[in-house]
Amino acid sequence: MAGARLDLVRFVPSGSSLLVTFGIVVAVGVAYWIAYATPVFAVERIDVRGAPPALSREVTKAIVDVEGTSLVAVDADEVEGTLRMLPEVAGVSVDRAFPHTLVVKVAPERPVAVVRRGETSWLATGAGKVVREIETGTERSLPRLWLARGATIRIGAQIPAGMVAATRALAEAHGAGLGGRVKGVRIAGDELTLVLRRGLELRLGRIADVGMKLVIARKVLGLVDVGSTTYIDVSVPQRPVAG
Repeated sequence: MAGARLDLVRFVPSGSSLLVTFGIVVAVGVAYWIAYATPVFAVERIDVRGAPPALSREVTKAIVDVEGTSLVAVDADEVEGTLRMLPEVAGVSVDRAFPHTLVVKVAPERPVAVVRRGETSWLATGAGKVVREIETGTERSLPRLWLARGATIRIGAQIPAGMVAATRALAEAHGAGLGGRVKGVRIAGDELTLVLRRGLELRLGRIADVGMKLVIARKVLGLVDVGSTTYIDVSVPQRPVAG
């Protein structure tokens, strides 16, 4: 038994090692407190990446209050939540670049259409989200969608439900490599037609499998004489028709 007690004694830390361990814990705690509560790592710069200049300025303005706060104390989730409320922000992540920089990586919303109501214009995404009011007559590369004068539009909200199919089709057109060629969209009941800039119609039929229909339409466009063709009908994608 005496031998066993001696063996156990060897595993009991000595007073000096306990003192050293305690000193390390205290030192780490003090270092963390200094980093958290003092200006040693205060935010002096907000580095916004991935956003165009106008949106970058909006992002910086929305979180300018973090300047002067310690990087250690910045609540990244709270900052990201604030920025996700900006209509033009699709996604965001926040990181720290010590000693003094807060890095904000932004994925901006991608507008696919200009929504017009009378003399007022807005940008809308493929999901139908209204991201910004614009000067009428600008953004000429984007197709126009016309709303009734009484339609309600709010920035950050969705366009009228009946028009969301049009913006989704325009987003699919970008994916199929046709986005820059579309001038407008027509919806008649549940039938959808994209009108290209030269007047040719892509008749998509019912609002289903739009992406696949547009891929087929693009292939047909490469096979026909665009100058003498007025429409391509891919409403039945297995049997496309040009006329």
